[in-house]
Amino acid sequence: MDTPVKTAAPTSVPAAVSSVGATPVPDSRGLNLFNADPYAAALGQRYLPPKLYAHLLPHLERLGGLAGGVMDELAATADKHPPTLSVRSRAGTDESRIDKHPAYVELERLAYSEFGLAALSHRGGVLGWPEPMPAAAKYALSHLFVQAEFGLCCPVSMTDSLARTLRKFGDPALVERVLPQVTSQDFDALRQGAMFMTEQGAGSDVSATEVTAEAQADGTWRIHGDKWFCSNPDAGFAMVLARSEPDAGLKGVSLFLLPRDLADGSHNHYRILRLKDKLGTRSMASGEIRLEGAVAWLVGERGRGFKHMADMINNSRLSNGMRAAGLMRRAVTEAIFVSQNRRAFGKRLIDMPLMQRQLVKMTVWAEQARSVMFQTARALADADHGTADPALARILTPLIKFRACRDARKVTGDAMEVRGGCGYIEEWTEPRLVRDAHLGSIWEGTSNIVALDVLRAIKKEGSLPALRAHINQLLADGVPCPPALADLQAQALDKSFALADHAAQGDHAELARQAASLLYHAVSMAALRWEATGPGLETRAQLADQVLLHRLAARDPYAIPPNESAACQTILQYAL
Repeated sequence: MDTPVKTAAPTSVPAAVSSVGATPVPDSRGLNLFNADPYAAALGQRYLPPKLYAHLLPHLERLGGLAGGVMDELAATADKHPPTLSVRSRAGTDESRIDKHPAYVELERLAYSEFGLAALSHRGGVLGWPEPMPAAAKYALSHLFVQAEFGLCCPVSMTDSLARTLRKFGDPALVERVLPQVTSQDFDALRQGAMFMTEQGAGSDVSATEVTAEAQADGTWRIHGDKWFCSNPDAGFAMVLARSEPDAGLKGVSLFLLPRDLADGSHNHYRILRLKDKLGTRSMASGEIRLEGAVAWLVGERGRGFKHMADMINNSRLSNGMRAAGLMRRAVTEAIFVSQNRRAFGKRLIDMPLMQRQLVKMTVWAEQARSVMFQTARALADADHGTADPALARILTPLIKFRACRDARKVTGDAMEVRGGCGYIEEWTEPRLVRDAHLGSIWEGTSNIVALDVLRAIKKEGSLPALRAHINQLLADGVPCPPALADLQAQALDKSFALADHAAQGDHAELARQAASLLYHAVSMAALRWEATGPGLETRAQLADQVLLHRLAARDPYAIPPNESAACQTILQYAL
């Protein structure tokens, strides 16, 4: 199927033509977020097989319409009406029941049942496609979904990741019994997934896990102790880390699958003690759980729980990066819409040079994240299929988790500023974007922990040569760097890799953030140049130039920079 995409920029920044928001306070509600995204269709063509892209295109267009309209309204309602916990029934019996607002339940139905976001990587039949879809399809759809609703995408990711980890390490009989339940599109039959890992004294330091597991004669295990931060706590199944061996540290920790309900239909032996009152992701429940001899099944080998759980965490880290990329894309879309439709001092905001510079900066950061998202998804898929060095995926997952999640906090804040005073009012989208953006830098490892994991991947698993080879191949196959910047690009790449190697091999933990940022910028720049060879993606090369000049190259804060208004115009013209 030949799908028309943008191939050339107009000669000037066009006037706003949307009928949406024709008021002094521009309102984008009802905007199709897929069609409003200048890169979405062309990137789908670049990363997906042609037949699959043609098949998914109407689903992406429909999801874009929902995300900018009905789903956006549902998400705003769910954010204002968070879930509640009923600890006991009116008869005084324990029940640990979480009541969700109907708006959130409808979003669940759309995510799990209608679009099959947690199932499409694991089985055929989702959205009418006969086979499991590649990771790029899942992330293209999810990147669009999260632009409307962020909180729910955490349970969706955990359900998908639980299925992946169970398939890789679970006993075949257990997989056969559980997998159909967590990948079902029948909303009533579906059992969502979760991961219960964090304890009060064991957050990022999993070796301090105190929750215990005891083997039973029937092959099951009984788990005792408290888990401190459990999102989606009423999920049908949860992956749980618990200490099963007398060994101290990580060697004594195993991974278990915990069902919410027992075979006789009764609730398993654990209680949800309370729900967290969170800054963001208010629509989705997170709680504290007390395990009181809860029945569970061992997943994988005894004493190797963290190694097995790391697979689920890595998948979740990529999902975190995807969500950050989606939040940034929504923030950019809102900022561009406002700047097109808002006037001040007799001009449209978008015609003002300083605003143009701000919008381009936001766009660069958002598109870096999306490029690394697709590259990481491809690397993970290739590693799973044995067609690529797993060391590449091993370093890309912490890179996107570290930098994209931090960037999202800035880009969403800038979007709030572009809207002005209304951007600070909760009835608009921007406050929710800002609140939700702060989550990514905490869950599945704080920024420091994840940056240190980048150094660990370099030193312990030799990931740096794999990353350099990948970048070199992307550059070789991509649009060439402009001759005037070629030397600068070569020097920036050499220096970035030299610093990262120095930090890892010399155990210079204090350089971890700097090294991780440089490597992220390097791979995103290369990916943007590679993408620019695809139809409709020519301006990705200009985005790559911006990454090189403003995120990789050293800059003199006192120097008067060259005039970049032409580059800003080129990028914005395409975006509009």
